[in-house]
Amino acid sequence: MGLLNYLGIQKSGPFDVDGEKARTWLTEPTNPNGRPNSTSLKPYWNGDDITGRPRDYWLVDLPQGLAEGDASLFVSLFEHVSVSVDEDGKTVKELREDLGERAGPRWWEPHWPRPEMRKRIASVERYIITAETSQHRLFVWLSLPVLPDKNLIVVPRSDDTTFGILHSKIHEVWSLRKGSDLQDRPRYTHTSTLATFPFPEGYTPNIPAADYSTDSRAVKIAAAASRLNELRENWLNPADLVTRVPEVVAGYPDRILPKDEAAAKELKKRTLTNLYNTRPAWLDHAHKALDEAVAEAYGWGNDWRDGKLTEDEILYRLFKLNQERAKIEAKAKTKAKIKPKTKSKKTK
Repeated sequence: MGLLNYLGIQKSGPFDVDGEKARTWLTEPTNPNGRPNSTSLKPYWNGDDITGRPRDYWLVDLPQGLAEGDASLFVSLFEHVSVSVDEDGKTVKELREDLGERAGPRWWEPHWPRPEMRKRIASVERYIITAETSQHRLFVWLSLPVLPDKNLIVVPRSDDTTFGILHSKIHEVWSLRKGSDLQDRPRYTHTSTLATFPFPEGYTPNIPAADYSTDSRAVKIAAAASRLNELRENWLNPADLVTRVPEVVAGYPDRILPKDEAAAKELKKRTLTNLYNTRPAWLDHAHKALDEAVAEAYGWGNDWRDGKLTEDEILYRLFKLNQERAKIEAKAKTKAKIKPKTKSKKTK
């Protein structure tokens, strides 16, 4: 069974705004419907926010299912969606008219708002994302109210063990083979990568994380993954370079701002892409600890330490495991379809 995953929201129109404008709207008086703009403005991430520095962009995200009259009661937000144009000079409404029958009835909503994805990430305290296309296969954590863009793959799991397995060399090798390429950047094809990746036995996606939370191998993976994430965050936003400022209204993550101009200049260079391009010793050690822990979970720990797990060997073993599980699932489905015959009652 593959890991449940989703694409992020597809806007298909100018629904996003910069942080300065968003904060102006957040501090406006309550709308005629008695609701503040904070109910319909969300921080919004795409692949650039993962590989570079967060851009501080927000999404106009009116409640789904509203009639046009009700949507217009969010005055500033609805006006923005009504009059803003894309790079070709077209409004959202004009863009939807171009789509014809595929447009949907409510042009003031993102074209694909992904209600199922939203439901899933609302059920966990944080969720995993990775950019569909990037130079390095990077996984990071997000949590609501931050929403993901369509070029992000969303995994609604909150446990460090799953995060660690996905960020291991073993999964990276599989993703590079099962994915595709866009120019010089690997493309993570979620339907053929996550859907087919064979997790270690006992940690497969159909098993709740709570069921293996005390398993020694899972604990080791979780500890290594958590440490990797902690070290990266400390490097990206060191305490002596940044200050954390509460957002203008409650309910949003703190803003991370440079302490001064010198800090701002240094922080521009601190991106995950730059970090993985240079791959300093501390990062390499953190990944090696994670890779060893994941190999142990597969029962391959000794081979990993002995250097026997080349990329070809990893692919061979994963493919074999994939095929074995596919056969088991096929047999289970066939068995479920075959119902036992019931004896007919004899008539007197």
